[in-house]
Amino acid sequence: MNITGMSEQRITTKIKQKGECKCIPWKNLRDLILAHPDGKKKVDVFALSI
Repeated sequence: MNITGMSEQRITTKIKQKGECKCIPWKNLRDLILAHPDGKKKVDVFALSI
């Protein structure tokens, strides 16, 4: 939540079950990276997605 700047409620709606793991789909992270106004946060979200 701190890295993406998203609310807890929004994150819980985006989390998907993938096998035994829970994750936020790449599409959602990519959209957040492209739309985020802060350049440092864009890099942080990209690093999180890796």
